[in-house]
Amino acid sequence: MTDPAALWERVLALAERGRYSTSPNPRVGALVVDDGGTILGEGFHDRAGGPHAEVEALKAAGERARGATLLVNLEPCASFGRTPPCTEAVVAAGIRRVVCSLEDPDLRTAGRGLRRLRERGIEVDLGAFAEAAARLNEAFLVSERERRPYVHLKWAASLDGRIAARGGASKWITGEEARTDALRLREEHDAVLVGAGTVLSDDPLLTRRLGLNRSIVPHRRIVLDGRLRVSATAKVFERVEGSEAWLVASAQGNGGETETWRFAPFVEKGVTVVPLPADESGVDLAALLSRLHQLEVRSLLVEGGGRTAWSFLASGLADRVTAYVAPLLLGGEGAPGPLAGPGFDSPAAARRAGPLEVERIGDDLRISARLQRTA
Repeated sequence: MTDPAALWERVLALAERGRYSTSPNPRVGALVVDDGGTILGEGFHDRAGGPHAEVEALKAAGERARGATLLVNLEPCASFGRTPPCTEAVVAAGIRRVVCSLEDPDLRTAGRGLRRLRERGIEVDLGAFAEAAARLNEAFLVSERERRPYVHLKWAASLDGRIAARGGASKWITGEEARTDALRLREEHDAVLVGAGTVLSDDPLLTRRLGLNRSIVPHRRIVLDGRLRVSATAKVFERVEGSEAWLVASAQGNGGETETWRFAPFVEKGVTVVPLPADESGVDLAALLSRLHQLEVRSLLVEGGGRTAWSFLASGLADRVTAYVAPLLLGGEGAPGPLAGPGFDSPAAARRAGPLEVERIGDDLRISARLQRTA
């Protein structure tokens, strides 16, 4: 008999194949197995609009699926979307038992798929390898449950916590391997965001460069600039095929009046301008995330700078942090760190991250962790 753990490792490995392509859909893998654990068919979801993992696995199994068991890391969908509901395909194939890791938080399914299967006499078990399945679809789950994109903070820093030298130079703190790894993060997120300070100091383009992403969601390059300090000539606002440049700024000028004429140079370049309400802490981040979610943006990578990262952290809208740490000691009282802003009043009040995931990337370390929820 095949080890059940090995079967689930295969399910998750199949789902992993969609890391750069399934958004706004989740990453899903599926196996059809007999009572002895022999794999009769397997499949994975490759791209939104294409067949779902369950359908691919059932197709591969053919008539052998009748009376067999379906293993899948997320509840089969129960509604018509870009494709027909998977529950109907499972019933039609004659599957006897379905074992899935997690309920789908998508309101169109959210338990309806499992109920539909049970109503048709199919045995259903929920919870197998749930923790690993949740980690694989962390962004999708947060996005569906909170109706906003999953927010991932990323930075590169020296061993003593500086993201640039005292004079502002930051190229390069980390090595080539770590920088390439960071570009992979950009490939698997639907959008990338930086603050005005990063644009003024580094003038980044913020494009994807590795050719990994194949999702249907257009890539958004977003500049958060409440005071409209950046110029329309910045590289990030250049036209790039398959990518949209956004400027998010306050709709009001220094006099407190609406002054949309200030956005004309950006509009002329084809930039999507998003004027939002603002207060002393900056533009309304929740409003921005809500708009992005409506456009099927399920994940947002925040690449800096310090005040921008702090604004997401302090507002409770950050979900994960990844730090690339280099074996450098920069020092300098004026050298910036990855988080600016007022900071927390005490260690007890600080946001805690964990469990830590640590991996060596070339000469550097990548440290990543979920941000724990505040009470």
